Amino acid sequence: MPSPCDAKYAPAGDVGAALMMIDSRLKAVYSGRSATDPEQQELIDQFTASLGPEEANDLVDGACTLIYMFMQWLRMAHEDQNTDVIEYVVPSFVASMRMMPKSIRPEVIPTMVGMVVAAATGLSPNLWRKQYGDWTGDEMNSLEATALLLAEHINRLTGDRDFATRMVTEALSRSDRD
Repeated sequence: MPSPCDAKYAPAGDVGAALMMIDSRLKAVYSGRSATDPEQQELIDQFTASLGPEEANDLVDGACTLIYMFMQWLRMAHEDQNTDVIEYVVPSFVASMRMMPKSIRPEVIPTMVGMVVAAATGLSPNLWRKQYGDWTGDEMNSLEATALLLAEHINRLTGDRDFATRMVTEALSRSDRD
């Protein structure tokens, strides 16, 4: 019986804008600047302030789509190695989130882990999360951090700092052609 949280029922959202934000954060981290560089944060704040409610929801859905895509790639990579993606990704993901107490409140970590596990099992992270009610303000930084941590994990695995971004960009290009 199909789940109402199956990814095929989920809106993709604004994947391009979400990817732009994650890529910007990755570049800041890789350049040695703080991920919360004041200039970069001001630009992101201006961008998000310009969004209406529908566009903001599309950005959240886009971030969830990124999480889904990253976890599907990680799942396939782990299957190729006969390992379990949840066993190998979730513990380091939780440890990373716990090291970010200024950005990520401890009480939202279980929700983010649930979204990652949902994505790893083929469920839509946004539909999985929405079954528990509306998004909270505290979850927004955590949602961005989740996508960022997964992208960075993929980049580390591949030894290519642009791999995760390029993978999504290529997938978007293919979908535009189809």
